[in-house]
Amino acid sequence: MFTVSALLLSVACLGQTVSPLRDFGKIDMADLEMKQCDFEKDANAMVLFDKGDIYFDDHFNVIMDRHKRIKIFNDKGKDEANIKIHFYGASRAENITDVQVETINENNGKPEITKIDRKLIYTQNIDKYRSVITFTFPNVKAGSVIEYKYRLQNVANYNLPDWYFQGDIPVRYSEINTEIPDELVYRRQTRVHQEYLKNKTSGGSNTIGAGTDAAVVNTEIRSIALGNIPSLTDEPFMSSRIDNLESIFFQLTSIRPVGGFVRSLDSWAKVGGALEDDDDFGGQLKRKLLGEETIIAKAKTLKTEDEKIAYIFNEVKNRMKWNEDDDWYTIDGTSKAWEKQTGNSAEINLSIYHLLKQVGVKAYPMIVSTREHGKANMIYPFLYQFNRAVTYIPVDSTFHYILDATNKYNTYNQTPFELLNSYGLYISKEENTYDLLFIKNPESARRSIALHAEITPDGKMDGTADISETSYYKQSSVEAYKKDGEEKFKKQITQDNNNLTITALKMDEMDVDTLPLTQKVDFKLALTGSDNSYIYFSPNVLASLNSNPFLSENRATNIDFGFTKVFSITGTFKLPAGFKTDAMPKNITLVMPDNSIVFKRIIGEDNGEIQVRYIINHKKAVYYKEDYPQLRDFYKKMGEMLNEQVVLKKM
Repeated sequence: MFTVSALLLSVACLGQTVSPLRDFGKIDMADLEMKQCDFEKDANAMVLFDKGDIYFDDHFNVIMDRHKRIKIFNDKGKDEANIKIHFYGASRAENITDVQVETINENNGKPEITKIDRKLIYTQNIDKYRSVITFTFPNVKAGSVIEYKYRLQNVANYNLPDWYFQGDIPVRYSEINTEIPDELVYRRQTRVHQEYLKNKTSGGSNTIGAGTDAAVVNTEIRSIALGNIPSLTDEPFMSSRIDNLESIFFQLTSIRPVGGFVRSLDSWAKVGGALEDDDDFGGQLKRKLLGEETIIAKAKTLKTEDEKIAYIFNEVKNRMKWNEDDDWYTIDGTSKAWEKQTGNSAEINLSIYHLLKQVGVKAYPMIVSTREHGKANMIYPFLYQFNRAVTYIPVDSTFHYILDATNKYNTYNQTPFELLNSYGLYISKEENTYDLLFIKNPESARRSIALHAEITPDGKMDGTADISETSYYKQSSVEAYKKDGEEKFKKQITQDNNNLTITALKMDEMDVDTLPLTQKVDFKLALTGSDNSYIYFSPNVLASLNSNPFLSENRATNIDFGFTKVFSITGTFKLPAGFKTDAMPKNITLVMPDNSIVFKRIIGEDNGEIQVRYIINHKKAVYYKEDYPQLRDFYKKMGEMLNEQVVLKKM
């Protein structure tokens, strides 16, 4: 069996002269007595160390030995004592053994160890592939140190475990060691932005097997470690945690057996071919659905392809209930899920593909990665970057549909928000097509507000507004209205202004996929700060633009708005009798240095009315964190301009 030798490390930045790693059950009193994390003072808990050793046994199964130790600082940190370890156990692809769990507390100046009752370690099958081990540490309180270790065995040598150096709490030290035979070549995808404490590669040799079957193989031994890793906090418009955590991933790219042929595994065509041959994906594409003849016959009577697509999409969406399970593969199969009227994302969306093909629509099955799952990397051909199956329809060279009926508020002609700005892989065995597509919405979402209001001498505003919304603006409003009801929806409109009251609301075209949503709103607004001599008001009414999401001086992650958008407000405000304009904002245009956002304000007075127009045009959806200072400065200035007031003076 391959083994990974213990490596000691001098870590000056951790304030120690030797490695912070310790054997299971052995602890320094300094860690037990520690009151807070030195580099993240407000942390509720901290990972003292997390160590993984990955190697291969004499059958070339992947083995990972993991040992993790956590310090609990206060009662809020006790949530870290609830552990879930996910693995592919139901399919016997992976197995977890040798689970050890203990809590260490200080008692009269000495460590006191409480081990878990093994009956309280539970293994549960999630589906036919996935399993989870769960347990809760015993006797946990503020000041406790908790630790666990286990061994994971994987029979698939292409699937080395991912390693996350970073997490929800700060990490004092994290180390991953790999010992890989030269016969197996892996590509490493690293997302590491801070300085390594250790990044060492060396060679070695080991004996596999015994007796006449024994063989000596060369190995690459690599050790990587990071220290003082801050927790990753959620930031406004962050794409996903997985995209931004300090981490390393492994992909098997080729097998080079001694005296044999090199087998390359690093192409998207091979990934697509594997999908076609997989019974839980490719094997489902031609499965007949109960009663499909009626749907197919009805679809064939429709005149345009768009009508056929919309009809089949809505038939599946209205029939099938999503069980909230995201997979690129089926669990029960499309036929059985169709009969049950419940299924995972693959079972629902591959049913759409099947029906569309039966009516002659050119469609492709596609696998994608949701926003929460993380962006798929085009230079990293690996199936497990994806977690959902959908249906892809190319309309022309610049426009396409991606159909996903898991969300009841999705429409056939709008790519779901959670799939934007990542890659999808679509396949066709007949056409020998296995291509990647970058998923984005080519059209900007639009929200426009047309206001007509009258200001009264006692400092109040009474008005109406016509609001038109397309694309993601429309979907968000329709979903909120139908889920929460009208009263809560009205409160959402007024949440940024306690002095605003919605007195009437009418929603039109909510269920027409091809038309904008229109809202007719009657409102009243008390103008605070006004007195007998002056009235103050901001024309930025009903816009929900009063708060700036980019207040933090620093940014750790990229900014992903998801889509491009155009927002406009046109307002006409009738002045009260006996008042005149004393001060008014100026016409202005504010532009980002790269011209990606343009803000315009046009304002004037005519015949006792103030007329104003705001336009905000976001031409770019994604910004790197290095661009954050410019974006933050732009939003700060734009916010100030949006909130500039008109001042009216009594004559």
